[in-house]
Formats: sequence, structure tokens, C-alpha cells
Amino acid sequence: MGRWDMGSSTLPTLMQRTQGSVDELRTLIQQLIVAAEPLSGKFDGAGKAAFDAFKANSDQITADLGRGLNSVHTGQAGMSKSFTTGDTTMADDTRSTMSAANFDAARFRG
Repeated sequence: MGRWDMGSSTLPTLMQRTQGSVDELRTLIQQLIVAAEPLSGKFDGAGKAAFDAFKANSDQITADLGRGLNSVHTGQAGMSKSFTTGDTTMADDTRSTMSAANFDAARFRG
């Protein structure tokens, strides 16, 4: 069984990258809409309806995707807090236990 080691900066870095992805996603969707604008008069039938619906709902699509990624970000923040709290608690408990230990009794003298 392998050991999983996560450094103290892993989750904060992941959170930062997720937030950057939210911002990037919003920008990319807006760029897609602008880039597709010249095509708006070239569709007929179901293709035109789908294109028009995408354009009309682009703000909602962007918001929904952003909310989804923000939920991921919130989960990452919770995990980061839990790992930090656990690490601090473990160190405090270890120091407390060590201060109560009688290391002199463990010495072997002849």
C-alpha cells in the first residue's frame, strides 16, 4: 500500500487554480459568443433555433457553470481547513503527550 503525502500548499494551490478556471471559463464563453456572431444569419431551422437559444441563454449558461465550479472551490476550501486543523491538532496532541512522558524512566543504566 502506497503512502499519500500532500504538502501544505497543495489545496491552496488547487483552490487558486479552480478560481482561475471559473474566470477563464466565463471569458471563453463570451469569446465563443462573439466569435460565433458572424454565423448568426447563416442557420435555418433547428440549427438556427439552437444557436439563438444558446445566445439567449449564454449568461445563464455562464452563471450555471460558474456556480458549479464555485461549489468545487467551496469544497476545496473546506478540505483545506480540515487538513490544516487536523495537522495542528495532531502536532498539539503530540507535544502534550511528549511533555507528560517520563523519558528518564526509559533509559537503561547498568
